[in-house]
Amino acid sequence: MLTFQVEDMTCGHCVRAIKEAVRLLDASAAIDVDLGRKHVRVQSDRLSAPAVHGALMKAGYTPSAGSGDEPSSGELSGCCGCAGPRCACAA
Repeated sequence: MLTFQVEDMTCGHCVRAIKEAVRLLDASAAIDVDLGRKHVRVQSDRLSAPAVHGALMKAGYTPSAGSGDEPSSGELSGCCGCAGPRCACAA
């Protein structure tokens, strides 16, 4: 399970945009979005954390790996190259 914290996800439109961004990479991915906690969880045998992170960035969001209160298998290895100020690669 890949887990991301997406602080700039604020509404139902954001939820739909995030789900669509992930589905463009893997239409069969299981996507769980908790708007209140600003968590996005993705279960996919085909996707890596950097791929999902990049898709969320491309969709206009600034995800960070994990949520801080639960372990994440979505830790990034290497760098996605976005150079965003909240990029999880810099952690």
